[in-house]
Amino acid sequence: MDDFFASSDDDQDTAQLVIKSAPLAARMRPQGLGDYIGQKHILGIGKLLRRAIEADRFSSLILYGPPGVGKTTLARIISHETKSRFTELSGVESNVGDIRATAETAAKILKLNGQTTILFVDEIHRFNKAQQDVLLPHLERGTLRFIGATTHNPFFYLNSPLVSRSQVFTLEPLSMEELDEVISHALKDKQHGFGNLDVQVTPEARKHLATSSDGDARKCLNGLELAVLTTPQNELGGIHIDLNAAEESVQQKTVVYDGDGDGHYDTISAFIKSMRGSDPDAAIYWLAKMLYAGEDIRFIARRIVICASEDVGLADSHALRVAIAAQQAVEFVGMPEARIPLAHAAIYVATAPKSNRAYLAINKALDDIKQGRTLAVPPHLRTKTRKKLAAASGTTAEEMEYQYSHDSEEGYIPQAYLPEGRVYYEPSGNGLEIKIKERLDYWRKKFEESQSAKK
Repeated sequence: MDDFFASSDDDQDTAQLVIKSAPLAARMRPQGLGDYIGQKHILGIGKLLRRAIEADRFSSLILYGPPGVGKTTLARIISHETKSRFTELSGVESNVGDIRATAETAAKILKLNGQTTILFVDEIHRFNKAQQDVLLPHLERGTLRFIGATTHNPFFYLNSPLVSRSQVFTLEPLSMEELDEVISHALKDKQHGFGNLDVQVTPEARKHLATSSDGDARKCLNGLELAVLTTPQNELGGIHIDLNAAEESVQQKTVVYDGDGDGHYDTISAFIKSMRGSDPDAAIYWLAKMLYAGEDIRFIARRIVICASEDVGLADSHALRVAIAAQQAVEFVGMPEARIPLAHAAIYVATAPKSNRAYLAINKALDDIKQGRTLAVPPHLRTKTRKKLAAASGTTAEEMEYQYSHDSEEGYIPQAYLPEGRVYYEPSGNGLEIKIKERLDYWRKKFEESQSAKK
């Protein structure tokens, strides 16, 4: 594993000093696929990426996943397993000149001794379009074998030509069992971990370290290291890490949630779909996650308002009133109290009867306007000035006669409001729309009877 901390040109003595001073998470990077923990969906026996690495049959890879799941480690393992020269650039610090210099060096080494170079670019999504484009000719010629790591969806944040030339693999957060295995390795490893110390970690402390790490091996090892280094030895020279020591080492759990990336969009998507799917428990959980991560409470309120109208709609119009009231309350009280009206509204929307018929109706009408002939306003619905113009054009008085609905005791007089008999709103049989459907069926029947009588 020592070679992971030095490029092929580094002095090994310097590399050893770097290893000793590196954090535990860096020291514990596995040396090969056999030591790698997690990502069995792509690295298990017989899986595509494992086969590609073992057969040394890959050109460009993009590793996509949250922090601390092993993207950089995997890139270095690939270099080690394939006997390739490994060089690394940062998406934050590197520029076009760095890319070209790296490619030139790689071309010389390939020509001199036939060794291929793997260029690993961490946070590749930070490269602009020009920087990404500079990579393309070198990938086409085979000068470089490229591995990019990103926490952002590559299909949104990377250029299409680069993505099309690469195989994209998604890395998932580590499970509780896998994080517990990471802890065990660190406690047993005598060369890079705490194997030379008498460290005892209680099951409760291990569980807390794994839980608070939220699938991030780096966070887990950082918490363990801080606990070990700050806990005094007992009279026997041992270090006992209990739940209290673990809790102090990880002051607050940090959830994986980026305000403008996948964490943001995936969580709000789950929140909306949980309300739409009538699951208040799931809706409250995703709401809590967003609040804990510091999501904009006005953004959450807006999504509840939209869901109340789009997914509950006329099945229970009170849902929209509750959502609007929550939105106003959020502006008025702020956090932390804003969590209460948000929870109130989310649960109401989730448990309300559902109908998207109003949503479908407006979309259908907009499609007709966009794709078909725009209908003219019927003469009897026009303004007085427009009626005079219609009369001058030969429209009869009967065609221009508008009947005031309130002149009828039931508040309805059959007359056409569209020049064609189009139907956009078709109520469902859910909630209050049952009554709306009854009224509409009655009115539409009366209209059809009036039209038949005219014929």
